[in-house]
Amino acid sequence: MPIGSDWRSPTAYAYVSDLEPADLAWEFLRRNPAYQRDYRKAVRRPASTEELFVRRWGMPFRGRSRAKRR
Repeated sequence: MPIGSDWRSPTAYAYVSDLEPADLAWEFLRRNPAYQRDYRKAVRRPASTEELFVRRWGMPFRGRSRAKRR
């Protein structure tokens, strides 16, 4: 949904009917305040929080090599 869209407008969410289940789950997750907080922490201090983030939310960070994660 574009930034600044009216959440009450049916047309703002018309795209939802075409989403796959995983994409729909992402739409809910990315709006979760606890997820947003944990993500910000994981990005700031990945070495100490990434594993906890993955366990809690079940989503690893993409594009990281094994050497970088160590």
